[in-house]
Amino acid sequence: MLRIGPYQLDSSVLLAPMAGISDRPFRALCRQHGAALTATEMLSSNPLLYNSKGSQRRRIHKDELAPRVVQIAGADPLTIAQAARLNVEEGAQIIDINMGCPVKKILQQAAGSALLKDETLVANILKAVVKAVNVPVTLKIRTGWSPEMRNGLAIARIAEDAGIQALAVHGRTRACMFNGTAEYDTIAAIKQAVQIPVIANGDICTPQQARAVLQQTHADAVMIGRSARGKPWIFREIQHFLQTGTELPAMPDTMVELILLGHVRELHDFYGEHLGLGYTRKNVAWYLETYPGAREFRSMFNTLDSKNAQIEQIEQFFYSLSQRENAA
Repeated sequence: MLRIGPYQLDSSVLLAPMAGISDRPFRALCRQHGAALTATEMLSSNPLLYNSKGSQRRRIHKDELAPRVVQIAGADPLTIAQAARLNVEEGAQIIDINMGCPVKKILQQAAGSALLKDETLVANILKAVVKAVNVPVTLKIRTGWSPEMRNGLAIARIAEDAGIQALAVHGRTRACMFNGTAEYDTIAAIKQAVQIPVIANGDICTPQQARAVLQQTHADAVMIGRSARGKPWIFREIQHFLQTGTELPAMPDTMVELILLGHVRELHDFYGEHLGLGYTRKNVAWYLETYPGAREFRSMFNTLDSKNAQIEQIEQFFYSLSQRENAA
């Protein structure tokens, strides 16, 4: 199993930090369903944004299970080191640095995967953060800036030399975004080149794929991102398959309903009813996207304007589903 500093994890399946998705309610749900580690949504190291309502909300983690991971992003070594210290003071037990985000808004700040173009700056940032805090520092990267500049191997060696204690690698360059297939051979080369734990990320949607990726890359763990949306129990499914070679039974619709309703209530409690409506809408779409009638239901659901109405319609959806199945 994966070890990061003093923390021995009880599973080799982790949740990837995802902006607008891996909020506190979702992280708690994923831990409940077997994720060994979850990180906050990416936090800007810009001090002007540190006390904004959005940043304050994303930093809430004091009641979460240990180890509590906060992911930060930035392009200035001193600023990002200060952000790391502040988050440790607030209870972060692992600091994760984002050098993998491909989104234009982040790149315009010369942060995220834009940093992969400047290996000297990468080294300076990593050294500054490691020196600034007394907790493990981890790093998430892509395989490079572009297919012509696939320097993930060099970045991995820089990270190890700087004192980074685990490295997550999304198997695409920034230029590839989420297109094409993940480069597991590159992750394998990175794993072979460094002694620190390496976590493979990208295109892992099933337990079988997770095992295949671990076998191909020899990585220490896998990190699940988009495949966990609307399916937080995927962590338990993967870990069970890795341990036993057998698949868990499909999650019954009755359990999907209970998990979804619990998630909806947590979203409203966390965000308040106004923001909770929007976060619930997108999560419900992910949970139900494979069900018959999901598109029509989503169109109706998106017009609802209260928590109680949302809960009532979810219950009605699953009741109608059970009635159709019983009649078949």
